[in-house]
Amino acid sequence: MKSIFAALAVTLTLGSTMALAQEAASPLSFNVSLTSDYRYRGLSQSRLNPALQGGADYPAANGFYLGTWASTIKWIKDAPYNGGANVEIDVYGGYKAEIASGLTLDVGALTYIYPSNDLHPKADTTEIYGALSFGPVTAKYSHSLTNLFGTADSKGSGYLDVSASFDVGGGFTLAPHVGYQKVKHNSAGSYTDYSLTLNKDYAGFTFGAAYVGTNTDAYVGGPSLKNLGKDGLVVSVKKTF
Repeated sequence: MKSIFAALAVTLTLGSTMALAQEAASPLSFNVSLTSDYRYRGLSQSRLNPALQGGADYPAANGFYLGTWASTIKWIKDAPYNGGANVEIDVYGGYKAEIASGLTLDVGALTYIYPSNDLHPKADTTEIYGALSFGPVTAKYSHSLTNLFGTADSKGSGYLDVSASFDVGGGFTLAPHVGYQKVKHNSAGSYTDYSLTLNKDYAGFTFGAAYVGTNTDAYVGGPSLKNLGKDGLVVSVKKTF
């Protein structure tokens, strides 16, 4: 439980700092969610178990934005010799604007922070990204400026993904996704992930059900092995305020 409160406390503290710098009528928003499994780029970050998450976002009127987000995790603790961290904190900022009729550009940087992680190299990772959206479809490329999530000699790795969001009526949206993670100097660690998510807005909450999977095996957990990349159903509920 301490890790859960630590993740949310840091997120809300960073969000409050942004709020103090703005007027009372600012567009600052917060979100809290609970998910049955925290999947990132197809791989479970919570050892196929539930995770508590929360974040804060501030979009400025000129197109620039700042944000932070946090989640409980387990994958670093599953690392050899117990990697230590059980919380992920993300801090990001960028610029988003329509550059042509119906075409939106989004560029920025994102740092993933894992407090007290003892991995060598460290799990902390910084990426820059660029995305183009047209209608319901978005294509995005992320490029690591550091080693990628504790993988040695992986600076310069890239992740390319294409996703979409379709309004299918009745308050439901359907979001297909496919991505490819290339790990530099580690072809065995490169893989493809995919998902299909159905979301429903109801009573101020967003309920989601996603089928998520990869074409790789990522076994962790000593004698009681779990494949963090296996196909599975993930359900979630999120509140934004």
